[in-house]
Amino acid sequence: MFRLTFLGTSAAQPTLARNLSGLAVRREGELLLFDCGEGSQRQMMRYGTGFAVEAIFFTHFHADHYLGLLGFLRTLSMQGREAPLDLFGPAPAGTLLDKAIHLGYDRHSFPVRIHELAGGDIVRRAGYQIEAVPVEHAIPAVGYALVEEPRPGEFQLAKAQALGVPPGPLFGRLQHGEAVQLGDGRTVQPTEVLGPARRGRRFVVSGDTRPCEALERAAQDADLLVHEATFADADRPRAIETSHCTAREAAQLAKRAKVRRLLLTHFSSRYEDDLAQLAREAREELPETQLAHDGLTLELPLNG
Repeated sequence: MFRLTFLGTSAAQPTLARNLSGLAVRREGELLLFDCGEGSQRQMMRYGTGFAVEAIFFTHFHADHYLGLLGFLRTLSMQGREAPLDLFGPAPAGTLLDKAIHLGYDRHSFPVRIHELAGGDIVRRAGYQIEAVPVEHAIPAVGYALVEEPRPGEFQLAKAQALGVPPGPLFGRLQHGEAVQLGDGRTVQPTEVLGPARRGRRFVVSGDTRPCEALERAAQDADLLVHEATFADADRPRAIETSHCTAREAAQLAKRAKVRRLLLTHFSSRYEDDLAQLAREAREELPETQLAHDGLTLELPLNG
């Protein structure tokens, strides 16, 4: 399973239809958050993601991307959580998040571990890793690339049978990349019965940024890129001034990177009544571009 749920798709301030930045990613039983804007926990209840979050990855520390953390931690404590929660983000994560989690008189029922990241740092997890990607914003910021390990190739039954491998547990061990010994003493290697390794999924989230080479490299051939699109063409000077992207610029970057799917998010409230304008400009560059909305849930299929 690789399921994404958009908790908030508005930039800077909420609207009646859109909450502030937040994205829940469930992968093989693990639940991760990318940013945690104000009101994120209510969105998690509304869209049924659950609260069993193992880690939160902050792209940067403008208020619309992290203020939801304080209430969320309090709720977890009230629910009696005991498992540690890991918080990741760029500078000044070490000092800012430490102050945030100790704000007020309440104490948490579980350990909160803070990890400060710089562009290029890698967080290794079971079966995948998350890479911090340096981006260009008004304050220190990163994007993230979640990259799965390659999967074993397709199990070729006819080859296994021809080698005399009996049906049953030995099939499973070979499928998982383990050599097996047969009753006659012969050893069968996984490479003898498996096809070429299959590429793991690659998911990239931009955070807030101007178009930049580092993010374009990270998004190369990505299965999914979630990119900010704060402004329309007419407001490009404002995008440059505030270190954001236009919808067209995001689509151009995705096209150059040959991403398989592009979803735009982080829309300025000035377009609340005319998001079609952003969609139109992006699709002139990349026709398949989609605009995210709060509550949008999608699954990323396996490759091969």
